[in-house]
Amino acid sequence: MATANGSPSSSSSSASMSSSTEPNNPNPNLNPNPSPSSNSSNAIHSWWESVSKAQSRIHALCSLLSTPSLVSLAESDRPARSLLNSGDAYLTVSAALSHPSAGSGDDPLCQWLYETYQSSDPDLRLVVLSFVPLLAGLYLSRVITSSHAAASASAPSLAGFEAVLLALYGSVVKARSGKPLLISVPDLSQPSLYHTPTKPSAPSQKPTVGVLSPPLEPQIAVKSTKRASIVGIALDCYCSKVSQMPACSKIDFCEFVSSWAGQDCPCRYEFDELTNSSSSPEMRNFGEDVHVESAAEEISRLAIHDGSDGSNGECNWKSGGGDFRRGSRVPLPWELLQPSLRILAHCLLSPVVQAEVRDAGSAAIRCVYARASHDVTPQVILAAQSLIKLDRSTRKKEKDKQLLSAPGPASNPSTPSKPRRPEVLLVSK
Repeated sequence: MATANGSPSSSSSSASMSSSTEPNNPNPNLNPNPSPSSNSSNAIHSWWESVSKAQSRIHALCSLLSTPSLVSLAESDRPARSLLNSGDAYLTVSAALSHPSAGSGDDPLCQWLYETYQSSDPDLRLVVLSFVPLLAGLYLSRVITSSHAAASASAPSLAGFEAVLLALYGSVVKARSGKPLLISVPDLSQPSLYHTPTKPSAPSQKPTVGVLSPPLEPQIAVKSTKRASIVGIALDCYCSKVSQMPACSKIDFCEFVSSWAGQDCPCRYEFDELTNSSSSPEMRNFGEDVHVESAAEEISRLAIHDGSDGSNGECNWKSGGGDFRRGSRVPLPWELLQPSLRILAHCLLSPVVQAEVRDAGSAAIRCVYARASHDVTPQVILAAQSLIKLDRSTRKKEKDKQLLSAPGPASNPSTPSKPRRPEVLLVSK
């Protein structure tokens, strides 16, 4: 331990003195009873260091985007949190990342995101996570588009996007230390607080353990075979902090998921139609009266077209409105769909999300259901059906609650009410 004058002799003498006065203290440099003033000074120093880092990152962002209007965010008590919740800052960065030339290896904005995520400030890391849906959506859409292009040599470089995604992936690899992510599956043959099995059996000796995520291998580049896993881990990082993400980031994610699944497919409302028809009095009877022709017609609706009509493998249906697309139709393996379904579940079922986020999530999960019906992936179909049912039931409960809380004609104070007749009680003698 160096002293004020920095001499080694004074350092050794002070250490021997402290060891002689406190023989029971194994670490003489550690104060077992720190004073409250030292704790408060450390907290103030940590807060000021965090504010200084956030201010420097905001000033760097304003200089590379040429937006002096964002400098005012650095003057708040929590600059990183103000940057996270600023809608103008999000739109400015989103416009810069959406530029066709963005995402290259020398992109200064991607470098800013990469360096900001390396910071130890959790609020600054949240700022980078808020742009993960935009980065993942633009990256996957451009990779698929460039792979289908005839001149692949002229495809733009996406090394900037890949560097940010690899930074997120590397942080998860370091945190897991090469271990898989496991989950304990309950034994349904044993009674619990929520159910009673019809035929209880003897409890098993070993609990059933499911692998939620396999061990991750370090990656220095985004290979085509590992692309879905790397982007899925980045989305998993976003999912872990989705409750702190701004609404515009969640809406971007839902729009990209709709584009990934193929938002033009008319089958996205098929499950709603089947649910309405099964709950109506005129429910179709699928018993003995069902003909083979009608069953074949129902199955043909899920046919996958070969794309000879320009539909690119999607349903033979064209949008007449010319809807604006944030991305393109991409392959959706389970590594991408697993975190995406969890994020959509938050957008649909969280009680604190805005109505715009819930509407965007409702449209996205129906697109995922239609895509899963075409790809015939049972686990995605079941998950999407469950989320659609929960979304419908939640909206129905909210609508019924509004109808009950709305003042009716009987509760209007200006409406005259008729006098009630006195009750007559008949008593037998």
